[in-house]
Amino acid sequence: MTPVIEVDNLTKTYKHSKSPSVDHISFDVAPGEFFAFLGPNGAGKTTTMSVLTTTLTYDSGDVKIAGYDINREAQRVREHIGIIFQRSSLDQQLTAEQNIRIHACMYGVYGYRPTFQMMPKSYRDRVLELAEIVGIEDSLFKPVKRLSGGMQRKLEIVRSLIHTPEVLFLDEPTTGMDAVSRRGLWDYINEVRNQYGTTIFLTTHYIDEAEGVDTVCIINKGHIVTCSSPDAMKQSLLRQEIILDAEDRSALCAELDTLGVPYKLNGHVTLEYQGSAQELLAKIQTKLTVLQVTEPSLEDAYVAFLNTTGGAEAPILNTTKKLEVAA
Repeated sequence: MTPVIEVDNLTKTYKHSKSPSVDHISFDVAPGEFFAFLGPNGAGKTTTMSVLTTTLTYDSGDVKIAGYDINREAQRVREHIGIIFQRSSLDQQLTAEQNIRIHACMYGVYGYRPTFQMMPKSYRDRVLELAEIVGIEDSLFKPVKRLSGGMQRKLEIVRSLIHTPEVLFLDEPTTGMDAVSRRGLWDYINEVRNQYGTTIFLTTHYIDEAEGVDTVCIINKGHIVTCSSPDAMKQSLLRQEIILDAEDRSALCAELDTLGVPYKLNGHVTLEYQGSAQELLAKIQTKLTVLQVTEPSLEDAYVAFLNTTGGAEAPILNTTKKLEVAA
């Protein structure tokens, strides 16, 4: 399958800078993939995002979106991407539909008409379909300034998808939103993604938002640190802590010795295990009276990777999961 985003040895150095903002980075994104691009401030995220969305030139390398070269075919690239910026870019004086229509006309996908009724049926059907998905069908003809912040964010989703882009770029889309609005926004984005197979390219400081993605790519100091699934990232650096106990503790310890799993006795049987806890527990025959599994979070892995590459930022949320079972 041909990647929808292809980045090969991308390098960009700003004027008066001693080192590149991004230094020969390479990665691919498959069609329909949910791809998270993470890194601390100054790591090169914004530079990369700006290049991919055709708003910034670069020094060297090859970059293609939907098969089109960023340098030679920028307009064709723009026809295949949608963008939700960190800060709103809506015209507050226009209605929601007028904001969508201007966007459609800029992309040249429907042609200009002065009123909604005179727009092509394909445009009207698309607007109404997307508006219903995100729940703003009753607000299409209201001025944007009368819409709540959450409704305006939903409008930006509709606007970014009006031309049916193959790739949707989300640049820290939930910054400043409350927890309920954040969850709602992701519900709508996931619904749109599932319905249309849109590729999602996300940058975010909320690490928990990347827990459910297909691929996490971490950049630090202009270099790609790792690109893998969240689970692979966690397993490559971190171990689960498993606390066990049994009425016949000696039998439990004997089983762990046979399995070659090291453990400590500190009131319970505690072990650190790098692998599938479910597979390990399935091998234990002794009846357990205590079972507690502490799973590392993506946030834990993110911080660990940054620490190994010389510089981490404080993540926003702690999402370590603890599963407790009394057997």
